[in-house]
Amino acid sequence: MFKLRPHYAVLLLVAGGLAACGESSTLKVSDGTGPSPKLPEPNKTLIPTVNIAPAVGWEKGAKPVAAPGTQVAAFAENLDHPRWLYVLPNGDVLVAETNSPAKPDDSKGIRGWVMEKVMGRAGAGVPSANRITLLRDVDKDGVAETRTVFLQNLNSPFGMTLVGNKLYVADTDRLISFPYESGQTSISAQATKVVDLPGGTLNHHWTKNVIASKDGSKLYVTVGSNSNVAENGMDKEEGRAAIWEVDAATGNHRIFASGLRNPNGMDWEPKTGKLWTAVNERDEIGSDLVPDYVTSVQDGAFYGWPYSYYGQHVDERVKPQNPALVAKAIAPDYAVGPHTASLGLVFADGKTLAAPFNEGLFIGQHGSWNRKPHSGYKVVFIPFSGGKPNGTPVDVLTGFLNKDEKAMGRPVGVVNDQRGGLLVADDVGNKIWRVISAKAAQ
Repeated sequence: MFKLRPHYAVLLLVAGGLAACGESSTLKVSDGTGPSPKLPEPNKTLIPTVNIAPAVGWEKGAKPVAAPGTQVAAFAENLDHPRWLYVLPNGDVLVAETNSPAKPDDSKGIRGWVMEKVMGRAGAGVPSANRITLLRDVDKDGVAETRTVFLQNLNSPFGMTLVGNKLYVADTDRLISFPYESGQTSISAQATKVVDLPGGTLNHHWTKNVIASKDGSKLYVTVGSNSNVAENGMDKEEGRAAIWEVDAATGNHRIFASGLRNPNGMDWEPKTGKLWTAVNERDEIGSDLVPDYVTSVQDGAFYGWPYSYYGQHVDERVKPQNPALVAKAIAPDYAVGPHTASLGLVFADGKTLAAPFNEGLFIGQHGSWNRKPHSGYKVVFIPFSGGKPNGTPVDVLTGFLNKDEKAMGRPVGVVNDQRGGLLVADDVGNKIWRVISAKAAQ
């Protein structure tokens, strides 16, 4: 007779009811924030914490709460799971309307099935539109009047970057390019492959982002891990949990930095020229572990995953261990709270919002499922000075959860729009929000 292990039996019940369960946080989100976050002992429980904020969308006329001195309005609405944004030099806004590709091996077994149900309730279960849409604010009033299908029939596209007359798009399984002319509203040319990226039927962290070096000769691509903590085996992690450096002309690539569980947003710090990224850390060792983080990315550095976190804090779940590699692990620069799912990242350009948002880093926090109470579900700003974080995060947009702790929206990508606004993709609300200084609206 077939019997479920107790752990999986409980998970099955959780999936059936999708109720909040497991342990609760003993620390504040702020305790897991900053250059030296508190890292309690792992809280290993029979039942992993599952605390879904069910996706319900925005009621008519509702919107996030903007920080004092700013205001927010919808730049575009009725999109199909908008995840990532890119602003072209002429001000046109590209939005990747996208979701997870088919990855049947990722949902095998009871645990995989449970997680599929969990993510579905959180708003991640819709089919992928597999397109990039162009939005144009013709009259410069802060609302996109026109939209066109810019690229279609892609494969879970995410990151975008323009170098000269080439637009690069990071699909889930390859980096491709298209010819681009300023002002065009759609591209019909066939894609040119630059390099294959890890994908396939087991493709746990499917989002791939891309950013170009200042001279355009190199492309930096984020590739998330294929698991939580290598439970599928390290052979399934080849080339993953890393940022790749790709030669734009040849497609030759190398691992620029590794041990980054799920890097997403990237940008260049304006004063030092260093590459920064936002990284989602591991789950299922308690509501207070492990803080997600943003960090400058050192060439050749190892950041711990899967063997350790925050430098050399060993994760005992990983077997076999690798003490030699752990000894090389470096700690990231700045924690942004446990399980906040910090994805979007862009530096202030000095003309988008007034102080205190004029020098530092905007972060789109998609929100937790593995923490009680919830964390994330907002856009925050980390002040910088001299090219380094300097101070505590300041809320830019909040109010994405309603009074019943249901998600009206979930912020993802963030980008400056070149006209004094911060654009925020909301993949549950199916909107793009635009934040401006209150004075700019007068």
